[in-house]
Amino acid sequence: MLVDCHVHLDSYTNDEVSEILKRGRDAGVGFVISAGTTLASTRRSLELSAKFPDFFSGVGIHPMNIEEPFDDSTYERLKEMALSTDKALVISETGLDFMDGTPDRALQYTAFRQQIRLARELGRPVVFHSRESHDEVFRVLREERAYEVGGVMHYFQGTMAEAKRVMDMGLYISLARPLLRLPELQAVAANLPLERIVLETDSAPQPFKARRDNWTEPRHTRVIAEKLAELQGKDVEEVVQTTTANMRSLLGNGWDVVERYVQSATSLG
Repeated sequence: MLVDCHVHLDSYTNDEVSEILKRGRDAGVGFVISAGTTLASTRRSLELSAKFPDFFSGVGIHPMNIEEPFDDSTYERLKEMALSTDKALVISETGLDFMDGTPDRALQYTAFRQQIRLARELGRPVVFHSRESHDEVFRVLREERAYEVGGVMHYFQGTMAEAKRVMDMGLYISLARPLLRLPELQAVAANLPLERIVLETDSAPQPFKARRDNWTEPRHTRVIAEKLAELQGKDVEEVVQTTTANMRSLLGNGWDVVERYVQSATSLG
């Protein structure tokens, strides 16, 4: 069973999600975790998780969506949503983004720190975003002791030195479709310990692509696993089994929840 640990499916209709999940199951994807990016998108992801057995959720606010201070009320609303269902497995998506035009950095820092604190309070792993901000992301993760609950650097495209900094904190590296096209990332991935890797697609609507069948979906987790196997000279099934075992370790008690729901999903075909 493959796991797509990071998607954004909340803006699709229920019927579209059903079709996307079906195509994923046909490719061997056992379940997906859909990250929240705002309070509204988190709420929608939780609604979808209630409808589909193989759909799980993250709870969080993306650094690019920080529109107002992350205060006690925001913290409590996220906490309430995280506790509303056992299918909210992670705090996601949080982090820092220092590209031009992104929200005020002071607001981002506060939101990131508060979401790590929420993760520690609830005992949930943190799935984090980092763009042009790696040094600061790593500093905040250490200062807030994110390593106590574990986590994932999602959509990794960094150097081996940066990968080592992630792994030194006991966190996982998530590889996505850039692995198929970036030689420098391929060189890093070829030398990463498989026991520290998880897989994702970061699936979201892609209307900029001319053909709908070219949109990234959970089914592409299979292609990523195949490329990683090729780069590391391993059997694809070893990559599938190990990356899934890594998710089991990351989620801890949450894996028991996953197994209960995914077993019921197998009857969906």
